[in-house]
Amino acid sequence: MKKILVSALEPSANLHLKPILDNMKDYELLGIFDPQFGKPVLSSDEFSVMGFLDIFSKIIKAKKAVKKIAKLSVEAEHVLLIDSPAFNLPLAKEIRKIDKNIPITWYILPKVWAWREKRAAEVEKYCTNLASIFPFEERFFTRLVYVGNPLLDEIKKTKKILNKNGKIVFMPGSRKSEVKFLMPIFKKVAASLNGENILVIPKHFNSHEIESLYGDLSGFIVSRDTYESLYEAEFAYICSGTATLEAALIGTPFVLCYKAKKLDFFIAKRFVKLKYVGLANIIFDFYKEPPLHAELLQEDVNVQNLLDEYKNTDKESFFEHSKKLKEILKHGSSEVVAKLVYN
Repeated sequence: MKKILVSALEPSANLHLKPILDNMKDYELLGIFDPQFGKPVLSSDEFSVMGFLDIFSKIIKAKKAVKKIAKLSVEAEHVLLIDSPAFNLPLAKEIRKIDKNIPITWYILPKVWAWREKRAAEVEKYCTNLASIFPFEERFFTRLVYVGNPLLDEIKKTKKILNKNGKIVFMPGSRKSEVKFLMPIFKKVAASLNGENILVIPKHFNSHEIESLYGDLSGFIVSRDTYESLYEAEFAYICSGTATLEAALIGTPFVLCYKAKKLDFFIAKRFVKLKYVGLANIIFDFYKEPPLHAELLQEDVNVQNLLDEYKNTDKESFFEHSKKLKEILKHGSSEVVAKLVYN
């Protein structure tokens, strides 16, 4: 049985971990991950943060966790780090102090193309395998393996034709702060539409969190199934994040909506060096393609603008343009990553 030390802090990291494990046999996990995969030393939900500033309240806890998890490397045969560079880079350094030879695979690399480009050299210094999920990342790292994109494993159905059924999906985010900012606006938009309003609530929110975060949901049909909801929808309003790329790959026209604390947004704007926020738009920009979808940020996220985007978006153009994403991303990643880790 192969012992694998895993660091998967975010809900998305655990979502991407599952298909990797499905491609492996006879393994035991150590470290930080969702309890559905075994007995973690620390559960991933202990590390949820809401914004740039909120992470500072977790620093002391994180430093202790790094030391604790790194010590487990003496029991492991391989280390798998997934995303979360603020935690996983210090962890990789600490593991290397203990064992200079243990293979370390970093899956979903730090977004050095957005900010902190110097991290690329650090990741290469401490990690054995750099498993990239975006082909353009080869421009920023001197060595990596493009393993494919996890969404092409996880999304089972994509559209052959556009829906014109009046079903509108609302996705106000996977973090509590995102939901708090967007839900009041989304409720007003939903009340102004005549179709079927579907609110997608992430699976990691429990019933108590749903009640306190979302409030009255009488204007919505609640769904916990992102992919099925997007597949059925005519249009979507989506908070910035992986969900925007999911919608693009499924073929559902949407507008990106992002609203945050003014200070958080100011810090991000100052350091992030990208023209676009949405992943599909970022990918297309690297390949000299025009943007796929509209992006509304901060004060531009208002009821009238959101209604206008639904009315004015060229949905046929979006649908045809979105097909280029699959050509760029090529294939899924879980099988390749499983081989890197297990072999």
